[in-house]
Amino acid sequence: MNAPPPEAKKDFRDEELLASVIADLIGDARHVAVGNASPIPALASLLARERGKGTPYVSLLGSPKHTFFTDGGRELFDCAGQGRIDVFFLSGGEIDGEGNVNLVSIGEYEHPTARFPGSFGSSYLYYVVPKVILFRTEHSKRTLVPRVSFISAPGGSPDNVHRTGGPVGLITNRCFFSFDRQRKRFKLASIHPGHTLAEVIVNTGFEFDRPPDVPETRAPSPETLRLMRETVAPELAEVYPQFAARVFGIGKSA
Repeated sequence: MNAPPPEAKKDFRDEELLASVIADLIGDARHVAVGNASPIPALASLLARERGKGTPYVSLLGSPKHTFFTDGGRELFDCAGQGRIDVFFLSGGEIDGEGNVNLVSIGEYEHPTARFPGSFGSSYLYYVVPKVILFRTEHSKRTLVPRVSFISAPGGSPDNVHRTGGPVGLITNRCFFSFDRQRKRFKLASIHPGHTLAEVIVNTGFEFDRPPDVPETRAPSPETLRLMRETVAPELAEVYPQFAARVFGIGKSA
């Protein structure tokens, strides 16, 4: 089933829809950690905390208010290795159909056509955090590829490798893919309002499974929108002032 046509009226912003989907995926986690340059996952995590009335605990890197880490990334990695972080988020310059993430370069490694910031702790966290949510706000064949040029973090591992973490799904500006860890393959779970199945297919570089009738992504409820706009967005502005101003109008002059 295709989603409604693009001209259908929406009473929510695209960023709010993505945050609502991610918050649902967070579920009953105890501790969610959010890395740098991740405003939508941060919005979703703070939303999940508001819904849970203080649970999960949210560690938001870069925020003096929303993290207990005093030793930066090193303490984040220690907590993850001890099993004290339930959810983390990863994106990448490229993501392929097996859940592999590329944060290094495109093209030949010695002569790349594009360079990215680097893997940092992605490969480690991908192995030890039970629920890793992938996100990419550009859904195109340039970003969702058949095979990444460089594997910064592998989506799957051989059967003889002990691994407690890995991807559970991929959220984009067009749809949501769930991830089957056993088969190392994505399945189209829902299509966002205003987008269509044909659009998802033509803009996705990897093969994926899908049910006979693909549902539409559930829109944020009025209560979810109220929490995001009135409670969460002002808190988010501490770390992401430009995002909060653009999406929610916080800090803009009248």
